[in-house]
Amino acid sequence: MPFPDLIQPELGAYHSSVRTPGDFSDFWAATIAEARAIGGAVSIVKADTTLKAVEAFDVTFPGFGGHPVKGWLVLPAGRTGRLPLVVQYLGYGGGRGFPHEQLHWAASGYAYFRMDTRGQGSGWSMGATSDPVGTTPSIPGMMTKGILDRNDYYYRRVFTDAVRAVDMLVAQDFVDADRIAVCGGSQGGGISLAVAGIDKRVKAVMTDVPFLCDYPRAVQKAGRDPYLEIVRFLAQHRDKKAKVFETLNYFDGVNFARQAKAAALFSVAVMDETCPPSTVYGAYNAYAGADKSIEEYEFNNHEGGQAFQDRAQMVWLGKLFG
Repeated sequence: MPFPDLIQPELGAYHSSVRTPGDFSDFWAATIAEARAIGGAVSIVKADTTLKAVEAFDVTFPGFGGHPVKGWLVLPAGRTGRLPLVVQYLGYGGGRGFPHEQLHWAASGYAYFRMDTRGQGSGWSMGATSDPVGTTPSIPGMMTKGILDRNDYYYRRVFTDAVRAVDMLVAQDFVDADRIAVCGGSQGGGISLAVAGIDKRVKAVMTDVPFLCDYPRAVQKAGRDPYLEIVRFLAQHRDKKAKVFETLNYFDGVNFARQAKAAALFSVAVMDETCPPSTVYGAYNAYAGADKSIEEYEFNNHEGGQAFQDRAQMVWLGKLFG
């Protein structure tokens, strides 16, 4: 197949034209403060598994609006002292699955938390978190839910859930609050960038083939969903383009990247038809932190580096966190 987007050297030189709203930081500070003020109960219950080298826990914590959000917490067995933390956010349509999945972080000595994504979890892995908020008219999928109002947009709730997960975890006596990392691929990569841009406690972000970046270019270049959900919405709501992109500016990974200072490891797939590689470089080149690098997989589509990138992350984070 031909390369669907820019290639090097033009790819690496791409800079996004997305604008940052003047009240971007205030909007997110108020959103997170509102969720924290609502509060809610945290539940951490030992999961029934056959695992011996790690301990797994079924976690429920309060997210946006105090709504209950689920996740799996996995810790090394026989741990002592406070552990560095890795929080993983999930790709579009997926859920937290089972606690025995993706054990490499706990096996490497980290506290590991995999957050469920509200209202998803039936596309490729099971979820257990509902989204109790209704929205204005939208098309099937999550991308256009509440898209005409920044306060109602679906990802306002998801990004808030993601920050509240960090709130919940740093309150635990097994977490080293000075060594917090967030990670994820695709949608999870976009959520990771949002958390890094909002929450200065995050010291490392590992974002793979990130989704939710450079929306104006993404909807023009993507060959596959989910960005095309926005295209189909605008094909019907022909008069709403300005309002849609006004909302999306508050949720664009490029704008979160401009605020983030944590050490960052990106990855990009040059043949990616889902998250066009130029949109990844749009976020990468906008990233404010001085300690940043990117792994490039020239001949891969949206699957990206997979186990190769897992290995790169473990080496990179091990050096960063000692």
